[in-house]
This record gives sequence, structure tokens and C-alpha cells, in this order.
Amino acid sequence: MKIIIAPDSFKESLTAKQAARAIEAGFMAVFPAAKYLCFPMADGGEGTVDALVAAKGGQRIELAVAGPLKTLVKAYYGLLDNGDTAVIEMAAASGLMQVPLDQRNPLLTTSFGTGQLMLAALDHGVKKIILAIGGSATVDGGIGMMQALGASFYRKDGHLLEFVAKEMAELERIELSTLDSRLQQCQIEIVCDVNNPLIGQHGAAKTFAPQKGATDEMVTHLEQGLLHYADIIQSMTGTDYRYLPGSGAGGGISVAALAFLNATLCSGIETVCQAMHFKDELATTDLVIVGEGSMDGQTLNGKAPIGIAKLAAQYGIPVIAIVGIQGKNIAAVYQQGVNAVFSILPRVLSQQAALEQGELNLQHCAYNIAKVLQCGIILAKNY
Repeated sequence: MKIIIAPDSFKESLTAKQAARAIEAGFMAVFPAAKYLCFPMADGGEGTVDALVAAKGGQRIELAVAGPLKTLVKAYYGLLDNGDTAVIEMAAASGLMQVPLDQRNPLLTTSFGTGQLMLAALDHGVKKIILAIGGSATVDGGIGMMQALGASFYRKDGHLLEFVAKEMAELERIELSTLDSRLQQCQIEIVCDVNNPLIGQHGAAKTFAPQKGATDEMVTHLEQGLLHYADIIQSMTGTDYRYLPGSGAGGGISVAALAFLNATLCSGIETVCQAMHFKDELATTDLVIVGEGSMDGQTLNGKAPIGIAKLAAQYGIPVIAIVGIQGKNIAAVYQQGVNAVFSILPRVLSQQAALEQGELNLQHCAYNIAKVLQCGIILAKNY
């Protein structure tokens, strides 16, 4: 029996690599003779750098940049294709995991550090930047990133805008003449796991800001700021980005990259699967196991487990999803190639306890799933 284990990260608990190892350990205790292939996945969020560096034999570069709260953080990016391509994770410089729970306020977080990573990559002479924008702590529309790259954002009083979201509604004009000239010769590809627009009910503020610590009042403030920002961008470019699919990803950083950096949007999971030659192994596999921290209706929106399940369905291969939490509309995933979904929670736990015990609970859950499959094999032989 050949089993592919291809989980995404369990946010704030396990990396994709840790999750894959835990699932493998649980299954091996029941099926020690099976062949296991672990593909730690990423769909444009945490783990994208490591996934692509591992798949393409690249190099990981570490450096200090401004974090989401403006304090220095240890970040990283990857160099691929003999240094011609950089892969940058927004989560590494401007990620939600870098902000303590009691300090989460997307009015005050910035994407400035992501721009600093891009500058560092340009210093290496890259010709292409793959920008993975999942897992961010921000809803600043990429203003911080653009300021790091040399753009100037002016308030109505003529002063420079602070590189956070709270003053977005005060924006009067954007000056791009000071933008780093090397960007003109650099191809920028945005990879992400969602297709949400910039504004509206499914936009950056109303959908994602509450996950980043925003109150209802903050969400309203952010929505107004993003709407004003979109109006200014439209006056500059002639393009209305407000409802463009994907423009709300990464706290709206994609709209800045699309409008000002001539970037293109790509599927994160497709980019990673192609680099890993995932389809080549899938064709001869008996079972696929996917996973992530939370699976719900949003999971249908371009994220890794569903992308993998759709690929597996093309070959008629069953897919089991192991998740931290089953959210709303979980039945919808069964129409997308997933055959069964299991939560790793063994009992009622506090959020902190669930995060801390994630690896052990995941391994136990995988073991129990393998035991059920073992029962099925016995039943199939008997009947």
C-alpha cells in the first residue's frame, strides 16, 4: 500500500513538516510495511518557502526585518533557480504568529517587513519574486510593503502616512517616482490560497480582520479605509480593484502588488505541486491524507487540502482529511474530492492546550484512522 501524506500547516501549532511526520508515525504503527511519501504542503502561506526550497534544491536566507508590530524579527526568504528567483513568505516578516494574542490589532500592524525582504532579494539580483501572502497579521493594503520599496503615501495634511492601516482613510496621494527602479526588471508572482475581493462582505476587512484581532468597530474602520484606498488606486490606474478575485488576499497586499508592481496572481497549491512533481507520484498511490488546522466552507476557496483532493479525484484515489477543527459547512468538502474528515481533538480543550498538544493529538488521531482502515480491510476479506 502506497500512502501520500500531504498536510498543510496547523496554524500556531504545527508546521506542515511536523504534521506530516505525526501522521506518518500514527499510520506506521498500524501499517509498518506500507510505503509512505510525505509532501509537507503550502498554498501560499506558512511553509511555502521551505516547500519550494526543498523541492527545487534552493537556499534559505535569514535576516532581521521589521515585524508586524515594527519591532525587529528574524525572517527569511528562499533563493531558487541558481539565484534568479526568490520566494518570499509574508508570514515570515508580517505574520500573525509573530503577534501575541493580547496585541492583535490590524489597525496597528504593517507589511513593511515584507517589503524589506523583497529589497534584500533584489540585492541578490533576482529576476523573479514569488510572493506568498498567506498567514499575515495585516490589513494595510500593502501600504507598508510599498513604503519599504520606496513609494511615498501622503495624508491630506501633506505629511507622510504612517505605514499601518489606521490612517488609510486619510490618504490623499501616492508617489511612485521614488520606487526602487529594480522592480521594473523583476517579475512578481503572487501565490495565495484565497480568492476574496478587497472590500465587501467577503473582503479583506470583513472576512479576515476578525481573525487578526479586529473588533466590529475596527472592521468598519478598515473597510472604510480600504474603500478609500481603492478609489485612489482607481484614479491613478484607471482600474477598479475593489471586487477583483484575490485582491483582498494578504490583508489587501495583493492589490498593491497588482496595481503598482505589475504582479500576477497564481494558485499557491498549484505552484507548490508543480515544483514537487506531485502528480507523478499521485498516479500510483492508494490513499492520500491531507490536513490543516481548520476545515470549513472557506477551505473550498482555493486552499491546499481541496486542491490536492481535486487532483486525487482525477485518479479515483480516496482522500482522508485530518483537521484541528471542523467548521461550518463541512459537508461541502465531500463534493470536492474529500472522502472523510476527522478532527484531532480528543475532548474539550482550551485553545492554548489544543495548540500545545497538536502533535500528540494528530498522531493519535492518525493511529485511530489507520485502525479503522485495518478493520475495513478485514471486513473486505470476510465479505
